[in-house]
Amino acid sequence: MASTSKNADQIAIARTLLNVPWCEQYERMISGMLYNSLDPALETARFKARAWSHRYNSWFPHDDPSATFETLATHRDAQLKQILGSVGSDCFIEPPFSIDYGCNIRMGDRVYANFNLCILDCGIVTIGARTLFGPNVSIFAATHETEVQSRRDNVEYAREVTIGEDCWIGGHAVILPGVTIGDGVTVGASSVVTRDVPSWSVVMGSPARVVKKVTPMLPYEERQPAETDGL
Repeated sequence: MASTSKNADQIAIARTLLNVPWCEQYERMISGMLYNSLDPALETARFKARAWSHRYNSWFPHDDPSATFETLATHRDAQLKQILGSVGSDCFIEPPFSIDYGCNIRMGDRVYANFNLCILDCGIVTIGARTLFGPNVSIFAATHETEVQSRRDNVEYAREVTIGEDCWIGGHAVILPGVTIGDGVTVGASSVVTRDVPSWSVVMGSPARVVKKVTPMLPYEERQPAETDGL
């Protein structure tokens, strides 16, 4: 069900993001309220995101004989910073990569996504550091009412999605609006995540359910150096 008032917490987060199309309908959108998806400012932002996706998904340094994988990584890093609301260091997103706005996506350090990640970021989507995505993962912050009239009127709403640090989201998984996934979670391939997932667990199925727990770890910054560090 859509919210009936603006969400001050989500608006405060949005004020820390880049490339935001500020307007009344944007604030309603990220707050989970019903909003007009055909608002001119939102349409312009989606057009910009699609143009960006076309460039990102089609660029390759085939005309540069000195190019290396590092050339590719450096270019993609720079491109991500042009459209995402916030992106950490050493992120690598394999194309094709599909977004609605881009500005509502927050990525921590060292996020990796295999081919065909799709993020409908009408709500704010937060992805924690060192989280990995298999191919063909979909994250849906956008949704609609089940009553038909609002869909005829191009009215919709959104719910934020949060994915913690050190997660592994298996190929073809789908994460639905309003879901929060804790730290250290593994989501099995082809799972549909319809509700919150506790940290340090493995979920699978449709709808996804907890099937086991994994060993909790200290926050990354507090860990003891492993024998393999520095290799």
